[in-house]
Formats: sequence, structure tokens, C-alpha cells
Amino acid sequence: MSDDLKASIEIDAPVEKVWTIVSDLKRMGEWSPMTRKMRVSGPVGVGTKTFNLNKSGWRVWPTTSKVVRFESNKQIAFRVNENRTIWSYELISDGQTTTVTERREVPEGTSKVSQFLVKYFMGGTEPFEQNLAKGMDATLARIKREAEAA
Repeated sequence: MSDDLKASIEIDAPVEKVWTIVSDLKRMGEWSPMTRKMRVSGPVGVGTKTFNLNKSGWRVWPTTSKVVRFESNKQIAFRVNENRTIWSYELISDGQTTTVTERREVPEGTSKVSQFLVKYFMGGTEPFEQNLAKGMDATLARIKREAEAA
């Protein structure tokens, strides 16, 4: 994997409502098409650990992560141990609408194991990252639908 990925969406809902959805990591499988399940070690905050079950097509694989940033109503980020990526959600509100930005950061590059698996089992870096970007758009659209529901 090479570059950071980013996607944003504007949601017609107050930041508190959007935050409740985004910060409930146990529900990540409802939002992300690449996450089947996320088990959370306890109340979500810096240091919270998760066990994740991921999928892409017929491929299913486990990962673990740890929350590395947590600021209520503003941002949450977790670092995936196996590949060293950091996934984050940042919320910015004008009081009525909330913009959510999802990022996949690779500040240290990905692990050799991850690079090998992406190259030989996930179709290569470019197709895999295109799939991740589509998944980010789908995740944000699902969060928007949930937040804007009556």
C-alpha cells in the first residue's frame, strides 16, 4: 500500500448524533462493507483494543487494533496492528450539519506481511486501494443514512 486515503461526507444531523454512531465501534460491521465484525475490549477511548473480522469478496481475515486518538464529538482513530495503518473519523460541525472525514493513514508504511498479502491475495496494491476507497464512500453513506433517519 502506498498513499493515505480520504473520503468525506456532509450529514444533516448534529455532531452529537453522528458521534454516537461513529464512536460505537461494535457497529462498524453495519457501516463498513469490508468489516464483518468488530469486538471491543470495553468502553471506547484511547487504549481500547478491538478484534476485527474483515472481508473482501470470498476472502476473510482477522486483525486487531487499538484506539490511538479519541476526542468526544471530534475524532476517533485506531491503529491496525497487523499492517500498521491508522483508520480515523474526524467530525466538524457548524451546529446543524456535520462533515465526517474518514482516513486511512500509513505513516510508517505497511508491514511486509501486509504488502505480500495485498500483492498476491488481494489483487495488487492499486485494485485493493480502489476497493478500500469505494468501501470508505459506502461506509460514510451508511453512517449518513443512519444519522439522518428520523
